[in-house]
Amino acid sequence: MIKFDHLAEKVLAGKELTDEEALSVLQCPDEELLTLLHAAFQVRKHHYGKKVKLNMIINTKSGLCSENCGYCAQSIVSKAPIEKYSMMKKDEIIAGAKRAAQLNAGTYCIVASGRGPAHRELEIVASAVKEIKEEYKHLTICACLGILKPEQAARLKEVGVDRYNHNINTSSNHHSNITTSHTYEDRVNTVGIVKKSGISPCSGVIIGMKESLEDVIDMARSLRILDADSIPINFLHAIDGTPLEGTNELNPRYCLKVLCLFRFMNPTKEIRISGGREVNLKSLQPLGLFPANSIFIGDYLTTEGQAGLVDKQMLEDMGFEVDLEPLNREIAKAL
Repeated sequence: MIKFDHLAEKVLAGKELTDEEALSVLQCPDEELLTLLHAAFQVRKHHYGKKVKLNMIINTKSGLCSENCGYCAQSIVSKAPIEKYSMMKKDEIIAGAKRAAQLNAGTYCIVASGRGPAHRELEIVASAVKEIKEEYKHLTICACLGILKPEQAARLKEVGVDRYNHNINTSSNHHSNITTSHTYEDRVNTVGIVKKSGISPCSGVIIGMKESLEDVIDMARSLRILDADSIPINFLHAIDGTPLEGTNELNPRYCLKVLCLFRFMNPTKEIRISGGREVNLKSLQPLGLFPANSIFIGDYLTTEGQAGLVDKQMLEDMGFEVDLEPLNREIAKAL
């Protein structure tokens, strides 16, 4: 029988989990969950102490997307009644940065729907970022604009974008069951372009889209190989009107096991509890901070998050503290 504290020791010694060990984490009996969380916390504490990174997201362009991703309310195949609008004005994006700073968020995430940014859209973001970096020097700016070309990545780097998010979302094996309008390789290639440009890569997953346990292990291992600096773990919040409407495979205990696996598989990386945190972890949300060291505050793209004061109280109650250290230094070390 695999002992989870031995896995923590193995990981801290710089070794990688085997598939058998990874599977034992996801199949951890519920009565052993606290033991697993304790083991994952040893790894998290070694690299991040008890600090939690805060991230805030702004949806600068909603809907109007030509992709057919089965989980997304903004997809062309979605019938979800969401608000749709074209790219925000520069001043609106800058106002979002002010709000992020007020909430002590270390990272401000500028997101836009669509396959990839048009020239006009990219320039609006670039212009906004340039001013944000002058006004809020401590903020790490993360952009998430879809599939990028090398020259677009270079432009974002030029104006001061620190990090770029492009999730692999699922395993290479399961990808075609989720979307057919782009390939898994398209996503991996964008992460590569981002890294080559000198921008810190952020790439994560969505759990609960009818994937197998082996798919989850493959996701965690793929992100280790991609060497993503920040790994957002989303838990599917199935939205009515999307192809995955009604999907409800998750429970809070399994979500915690997934977070532990990603901490073991990517021990030095920022593991961020992202979309679906509130509806899937439910009352066990605080326990997610034992393996994870980062959360979103505020709302997500088309769904609401819990109130910021509730998150603040959760951190205080758990004895964790907000990481106010400028993330730019961390990014510089990683490049």
